[in-house]
Amino acid sequence: MKGCVLGLVLCAAPVAAQTVPQFVEETTPSGLSHQFTGEWEYMVGGGVAAFDCNGDALPDLALSGGTAPAALFVNQSGASGALAFAPVESGIEMEAVTGTYPIDIDSDGITDLVLLRVGENVVMRGLGDCRFERANEDWGFDGGDAWSTAFAAMWEAGESLPTLAIGNYINQREEAYPWGSCTDNWLHRPAGAAYAPPLPLTPSFCALSMLFTDWNGSGKKSLRVSNDREYYEGGQEQMWHLEPDAAPRLYTEAEGWKRLRIWGMGIASTDLDADGYPEFYLTSMADNKLQRLVTPAPDALPDYTDIAWAKGVTAHRPFMGEDLRPSTGWHALFADVNNDGRADLFVAKGNVWEMPDFAMADPNNLLVQGADGVFVEMADKAGVASTHAARGGAVVDLNGDGALDLVVVNRNGPVQVWRNAGAVGNWLAVALEQPGPNPTGIGSWVEVRTGEHLQRHEVIVGGGHVSGIWGPQHFGLGDAEQAEVRVIWPDGRVSDWRAVQANAVATLTPEG
Repeated sequence: MKGCVLGLVLCAAPVAAQTVPQFVEETTPSGLSHQFTGEWEYMVGGGVAAFDCNGDALPDLALSGGTAPAALFVNQSGASGALAFAPVESGIEMEAVTGTYPIDIDSDGITDLVLLRVGENVVMRGLGDCRFERANEDWGFDGGDAWSTAFAAMWEAGESLPTLAIGNYINQREEAYPWGSCTDNWLHRPAGAAYAPPLPLTPSFCALSMLFTDWNGSGKKSLRVSNDREYYEGGQEQMWHLEPDAAPRLYTEAEGWKRLRIWGMGIASTDLDADGYPEFYLTSMADNKLQRLVTPAPDALPDYTDIAWAKGVTAHRPFMGEDLRPSTGWHALFADVNNDGRADLFVAKGNVWEMPDFAMADPNNLLVQGADGVFVEMADKAGVASTHAARGGAVVDLNGDGALDLVVVNRNGPVQVWRNAGAVGNWLAVALEQPGPNPTGIGSWVEVRTGEHLQRHEVIVGGGHVSGIWGPQHFGLGDAEQAEVRVIWPDGRVSDWRAVQANAVATLTPEG
């Protein structure tokens, strides 16, 4: 019901009937003309970073190129109108880039970029006005010389720089290459104003996605790593303890961690039932998982059960067409694309490289959540069921109209962009600001409630596949015209509930 009063029992929760979002592909008219190209060493990778580099509140796009140069496209979209982009010289135009992640490393209010590469990784300091410069030497960052394919970041207590985790793929320098062992992943921890030499995360099993997460509501972050079993020997999915002033160590079976072996490619997380504990979606080849804690509690063991079948998100084979061989999932992201107050799920799909046992015509998934918590495939009805070989992507509001649009990077094919023209519900965007390091509150939990309906987002850098979004947290509100919002900050402070109006950006600080 419209005009309800917050906090009253009679206030209706935003759980209107399931609606089909409508997207319009605007790749060609928008001017977003770019490709991620390459053969063997670029069968993985292909990311996009969505962030505002010029202060106009519209996300610009940094795109990996593989054997082509990376590129930055400035967003020139009209307010609530058609999408438009223009390429600019920014300083990131280098080859061998597999992934692009936005983050404010030096906390100066200007977004920086981390470029994952086949070869040396490069951190690029933002200079403002969509310009960047190399900062490896200034920040003491050792970019190594590996084949990097995963990234995550967080701020540890008392540090001025974020801790960076980088996942690496096959060891290119072994005699057995290309069928050699996996290269060690790295943990880059700060030592004062610069980075210490990276710590190897041994054992490593060809990581394709990483995510720092407070999985048990303890206020402490752990590092989840999803690995590609095509190459590892004796490997499995992993989660690492990260204690201050202590070496990282793996969670073990004795601590409740169950051995899981999949072709891990992407991680998406959200708190689907708002119980305080995130669920994790793991993409793979014909074996996607949706994990939920068996016993949600602050002292819980990391013991997960798979609820993908019950929730309708197995997405294990193409849902349309005549090619019914198993699917290959890559980037995944939970996002409310119809603004009904429930998280939906986008999954980018694409054959690795003419693998005959897997589908070649493998459409992307757009799984829309119903009021019963079950997801229904709507990519074809929504107009986003592309069968290009997708890799990375972003679900983000590109024209400021409160509806989440879609960008997908395809391997050896055009980057595609769709404008969301059918999100029927109201919305809220929540931006976080705090002084000092970590100015945008990475690691916070943002909670939004409308009546008795609660939504929770963990603010992260990482997950998905080689792609990242930097900006306000988006919430659909359904019919509600106002909401209440609060933040659990990384240091444990909990803000008071604050009333906000729908269809606007609300900026929150630790003071209110």
